[in-house]
Amino acid sequence: MPPRRDSVQRRLCRAAVCAVSPLVIAMGWPAAALSQEPAEAVAQEPAAEVDVRLIAVGDVMPGTLFPDAGYLDPRLEGDAGPEAVLGADLVDLLRSGDVVFGNMEGVLWDEDVPPSKSCRDPKLCYVFRSPERYAGLLARTGFTVMALANNHSGDWGPEGRKATMAALARSDMAYAGLEVADARTATLTLDSGVRVGVAAFAPNRGTLNLNNLDAALRVVRSLAEEHDVVLVSFHGGAEGASYTSLPKEEETFHGENRGDVYAFAHAVVDAGADVVIGHGPHVPRAIEVYENRFIAYSLGNFWTYGRFNLNGPNGLAPVVDLVLAPDGGLRSARIHSARQQGLGGPRLDPTGGALALISELTASDLGDVGIRFEPDGTVRWPEIE
Repeated sequence: MPPRRDSVQRRLCRAAVCAVSPLVIAMGWPAAALSQEPAEAVAQEPAAEVDVRLIAVGDVMPGTLFPDAGYLDPRLEGDAGPEAVLGADLVDLLRSGDVVFGNMEGVLWDEDVPPSKSCRDPKLCYVFRSPERYAGLLARTGFTVMALANNHSGDWGPEGRKATMAALARSDMAYAGLEVADARTATLTLDSGVRVGVAAFAPNRGTLNLNNLDAALRVVRSLAEEHDVVLVSFHGGAEGASYTSLPKEEETFHGENRGDVYAFAHAVVDAGADVVIGHGPHVPRAIEVYENRFIAYSLGNFWTYGRFNLNGPNGLAPVVDLVLAPDGGLRSARIHSARQQGLGGPRLDPTGGALALISELTASDLGDVGIRFEPDGTVRWPEIE
C-alpha cells in the first residue's frame, strides 16, 4: 500500500488558489469562494490552521414535476423555507457546516419536455425533474456542494444536466461528477484559506466512472496535489433493504456492475482522499475510519419526496458530522439520526434509528476494527483514543 502524503505536503498545496466565479464576486459571498475546476496556481499566504466542519448526507430529491406537479411537496409552496419540512433543528445542523454535501438525485429543470429515458407509463417511470427554484431551497438549507454522478442526473439527457448545473450555479452551489468541462471536480475555498476539492463517481453514462479505478485515482491524486482537503463521493452498490450489508466485492444489480465500493473507498484514500461518502443503495451501510480518514459506505435517502420507498431502513436518513484538521485528518466524527416518514422529508429522530443500524452494520460487516459509537452518535476509533 503506498504511503499517505504527510501534513507538510498538504501545507505546500496551500500555495495555490482557485479562481472566484463572477457570480461570487457580484453577490459578495463572504463564506467560501468556489470554482468547478482548479485554476492555475498563484502564490498566496498559507491557510490558517483552522479546522473544517464537514457535514454530509445521502440522496436529495425534494419533489418532482414528473409525471405531474402532484408529486411536489405542498409544504414547499410559495416562500416556504426548508424548516417547513426538515424542522429548525435539522436545518440549523446543516447550516453549521463549512462544507455541506448531498447527492442530487435527478435534475433541476422547469422545461416540460419528455425524459430521455424510455417511459411507457409515467406513473411507473422513476425519473426525477425538480423545479429549478429548489436549488435556492437547497442553498438555504445549508448545502454548498452536490454530487451529480448518479443514475438519475441523466434522466433528461445533456440539456437536463446543463439546466441543473446552471440552477446550482445561480444559487452559488458547487457540483461535481459529470464527464463534461467544468463539472468533473469542484473546488471550494473557505474563509480560512483551506481549499477543499470534491470529486464524484458512479457507474452511469456521462459520469466519472466508478469502475475505471485507474482513471478515478488520477483524478483524486490531482485533487490531493492542489487541495488541503479532498472529498470523494460515489453512487454505487446494490439497492434496497436487502442490501444493507457491505459485501467487499463487485455488486451487480439489474444486470449493471455497481462497483466494489469497499475496494474503491480504500484505493481513493490511499490516493489522497480525506473523506469518502457513499450513496446509491437507498439504505445506510457501515462506516469506517481507514488511515485516519472517514468512509461512509452509504448514507441512504436523506430528502426524497413522493417517489421513493421509505419503509424500514429506506426511511433512515443519517447525517455525518465531521471535524477535519486543515490537512484533512479526522479529528472528530458524529452520526446524527434523522428519519423520513410519510411521503418523505427528514426530521431528526430521537430514537436514533440510523445510528443503531450503522453501529450494527459496522460491527457485522467490518469486524473488530475498534470503532465504538456513543449514545449521542459520537464515533470513537483507535487513533483518536
